[in-house]
Amino acid sequence: MPVLRKIIVQNFRNIALQELEFSPNVNCISGDNGEGKTNLLDAVWTLSMTKGAFSPDRFNCRYGCDGFALSGEYLMENGTVSRFSVQSASGEKKVCRDDKAYDKISGHIGVLPIVMVSPADSSLVSDGGEERRRFVNSVLSQMDKSYLSDIQHYNHLLATRNLALRENSADTDFFAVLDARMSEYASRVYEARKSFVQRLEPVVRQFYSLLSSAGEEVGIELRSDLQNGSLESQLAWTAEKDAALKFTSVGIQRDDFIFTMNSHPIRKCGSQGQQKSFLVSLKFAQYEIMKENYGFPPILLLDDLFDKLDMKRVGNLLKMVAGSDFGQIFITDSNKVRISGLLDEITSEKACFEAEGGAFRKL
Repeated sequence: MPVLRKIIVQNFRNIALQELEFSPNVNCISGDNGEGKTNLLDAVWTLSMTKGAFSPDRFNCRYGCDGFALSGEYLMENGTVSRFSVQSASGEKKVCRDDKAYDKISGHIGVLPIVMVSPADSSLVSDGGEERRRFVNSVLSQMDKSYLSDIQHYNHLLATRNLALRENSADTDFFAVLDARMSEYASRVYEARKSFVQRLEPVVRQFYSLLSSAGEEVGIELRSDLQNGSLESQLAWTAEKDAALKFTSVGIQRDDFIFTMNSHPIRKCGSQGQQKSFLVSLKFAQYEIMKENYGFPPILLLDDLFDKLDMKRVGNLLKMVAGSDFGQIFITDSNKVRISGLLDEITSEKACFEAEGGAFRKL
């Protein structure tokens, strides 16, 4: 499994320049709010996913700078050491492995599997379907290169179709060819999403039962236009409507994943505590599925987990993932005494850092 041994961060958010070495097991970053704990985790995330977890590249540059650079030295699953880097400057980005740039940046996705649990996860419940699609796309793109390719091709064709609709194109042959190609990609994406939900739901329920004693039953439902037939047939049915609207009104770009509690949307019926427990369960289920898919655990980033759960439940979760086959974990907390004491119960192999003003001191 890939293990991040060393990271160099330059001009990333509030971090001017830092070089840090990590434990292969548990790494704890403590410090007050706004000192850079989450920014360090976001740098680790960016090395895996090529972009930040929270903001576009232009907002991840340190104030007054026009770019940032990240470099990570990883011990890979085959025992070799590889260096990965992400550089972004003046709107241009380059992602390299051992100083060789990828032909396509997307070729890096899935090489360094990663999961993040963050307070920002609340958007998965509170916001619209776009956030939930982004989450599912992020997971499936790491595990399946063909899925990433299919969704990229579909989005390109969708943009082409919408442009033609805005320009009032009446070329029926053009739309017929375009719609047939879109339907092929849409079908594969839909089947992958449906399979993922079927795989994810029972694991989410398992984790939720550990976090909640009230006995609610949680679930995940995929809602998609493709439940009504092939995309090609539906595009033919909505051709006049799309021409009037000047955009494509059906397709997998409208898919949504409905999170439920006792068969009702958790967004409407779940308390804040229930929603937090569900979101943590969702992310830990993602971790377990990715571990099963890869044959080794992904890197796990736990940002301010105590914002969601009490100390006892956090301890139970950490004991579950920190078994004999656990991977590298990064966890942040504003209370270094609390997190250090909790981690002492789980493992003696850990590294602790304190953040202050974008600088990190090893304790």
